Amino acid sequence: MKIALIDYGSGNLQSAYKALELSSKFNKKNKVFIATKSKDLLQADKIVLPGVGTFSDCMKGIKSISGMIDTLNKEVLIRKKPFLGICVGMQLLATEGKEKGNHKGLNWIKGKVIKIKKKNKIKIPHMGWNTVKTIINHPVIKRKKFDSYFVHSYNFICKNKKNILAVCDYKQNITAIVGSENIIGTQFHPEKSQKIGLEILKNFINWNY
Repeated sequence: MKIALIDYGSGNLQSAYKALELSSKFNKKNKVFIATKSKDLLQADKIVLPGVGTFSDCMKGIKSISGMIDTLNKEVLIRKKPFLGICVGMQLLATEGKEKGNHKGLNWIKGKVIKIKKKNKIKIPHMGWNTVKTIINHPVIKRKKFDSYFVHSYNFICKNKKNILAVCDYKQNITAIVGSENIIGTQFHPEKSQKIGLEILKNFINWNY
């Protein structure tokens, strides 16, 4: 099993790599590798897109790699390789992001990414541990409730509620996990969520779509 971690200049690459590598050790045949070119995805069985920074900067980073968008569309949407987006990597699945203007996303899951509403003097960014509640069962998410680590200021509003697999409460519903067929994304950081985060990554590696 080859798991590709896309390197497009996002800041949390090494921590995501280490967590994936640790989560994959249950099978010696598993191999996590960093994909720096679009052709690297052709040899992958599964694809992970991390993300730290603004929606627009991350999208620019992916577009800066020759052929990456087209290859992602082919490998994920057509060949149906399991895909995991983390934090901004999840947000990029949306139709558009509203951070510092309007920016087109991958449009794999219809919806928009908007600023978290500032209610009851909550702090933005939403940073730290919060309880995630599962709404729709999924092979990657095997718990009904668990705590995970968040760092973000924007919320993914899905057009179709069936794409929202889990939420957390921050004086409003925050989309914690989205999914559609072979695609799943987490707003929280599994690589920073200790035991439960490693469990989720292991479940993703084990996921036979």
